[in-house]
Amino acid sequence: MALGLALCLLVPPAVMAQNLYAPVARVNDRIVTEFEVQQRQRFMQLLNAPGADRENVIDELINDRLHDEFAARFDLKLSDEAVQSGLSDFAARANLSVEEFTTALEQSGVSQQTFRDFVVTQLTWRDLIRARYGAQVNISDAEIDRELGRSGAGSGIRVLLSEIIIPAPPQQAARVNALADRIAQSKSEAEFSRYAQQYSATASRGRGGRMPWTPLEKLPPSLAPILLALAPGEVTSPLPIPNAVALFQLRGIEETGAPAKSYSEIEYAAYYIPGGRSEAALNEAARVRSEVDTCNDLYAVAQGQPESVLDRGAKKPAEIPQDIAIELAKLDPGESSTALTRAGGQTLVFLMLCKRTAEANAEVSREAVVSSLRQRKLQGYADQLTEQLRADARIIMK
Repeated sequence: MALGLALCLLVPPAVMAQNLYAPVARVNDRIVTEFEVQQRQRFMQLLNAPGADRENVIDELINDRLHDEFAARFDLKLSDEAVQSGLSDFAARANLSVEEFTTALEQSGVSQQTFRDFVVTQLTWRDLIRARYGAQVNISDAEIDRELGRSGAGSGIRVLLSEIIIPAPPQQAARVNALADRIAQSKSEAEFSRYAQQYSATASRGRGGRMPWTPLEKLPPSLAPILLALAPGEVTSPLPIPNAVALFQLRGIEETGAPAKSYSEIEYAAYYIPGGRSEAALNEAARVRSEVDTCNDLYAVAQGQPESVLDRGAKKPAEIPQDIAIELAKLDPGESSTALTRAGGQTLVFLMLCKRTAEANAEVSREAVVSSLRQRKLQGYADQLTEQLRADARIIMK
């Protein structure tokens, strides 16, 4: 964690907006306030954590409300000792005591309560998921062997998928979710293909959503266990991503006989074009595409515009937002995608892959593999439960 350096470099924040306790979102009978949003955003920025932009912060605070509300149904509360241990473990990542950590946060404008609330919610949700789903997570020897094969010099795995990504701006979310539930019941490749041609926003829609063979390691880490649980012809449950819903149909899976690759980081750039998926915005994206060959060329395109129109950076695969990771999996360096939007569908994302950095495969123990597989499966259950809670909740943005 680079907190120590970040705390030294960042100065206390400017005076916040006057009405700090105005509601930003209502989640059933609970609210998320402007103060909480500013505090969480500042906290994540100090940690150099991904998803520190306002949109993601509000989304995570909504999830926190849903998680806390669900845990309260079971009267699940952490002991004082568990809370203190969690705070200590978190602070230790920055080689600080709890007191040193909270002092450093407060000097940079983040309250001790913000830190405590964040840790307590995370730990409570973790304990709830373990208690609710732990007995359902079984790891077979075959899974361990296959994972070891991917981690070391064994055979890699590739999948043959069809995809559908349906834009779902807030005002259309209910309709799109109902449509996605219907698509998830597809009984054949032909049926899924027809839906893709009619509703998908990706470049593959003209091919009925059919993607070429794709190495599993190129796909988002969170998607891999979901796909491996499918039989050919089956379709995933609808997967919510920012301003859209994604579905995948597994058409084939095979071991390649070639060593699996893993990546330490993936570098990509996102250039934001106002207008969403309007004809004007798509035409502008096509113009940009004709002018750029590499990510460096985007700096010339963005010249004279606000810095916020161009994001470029390198992240570990697990840190990349799932919708972006899905699109990057289809790209080679220098290629681009315009399937995604932001700002409630009002901004088109011109996404370009800069490069992937491979890391050497390391020797790992079977115990480490079991732990990793167990955590991934539990995270899959956690994500699905969160999606269900969001679907059932009354969420009103202010």
